[in-house]
Amino acid sequence: MKKIQVLGMGCAKCNKLYAAAEAAAKELGLPYEMEKIDDISRITEMGVMMTPALAVNGKVKFSARIPANDELKKIIQVAD
Repeated sequence: MKKIQVLGMGCAKCNKLYAAAEAAAKELGLPYEMEKIDDISRITEMGVMMTPALAVNGKVKFSARIPANDELKKIIQVAD
């Protein structure tokens, strides 16, 4: 099961990334669990300085942007 984590303080971009990542995971048909991380200390512990950011299985994949759906699906699918 993939654990998809959206890191951000709840801004509009963070919410948009959460919805986009969940939609991408559903389209892939993979088992997944979504988590929203809005605790600033947890976010910085993961090495993220700009939000929104996306982590899969605890590994940060990108920050400070919202990728296109195709890129999101690829990131989620190939993450270990």
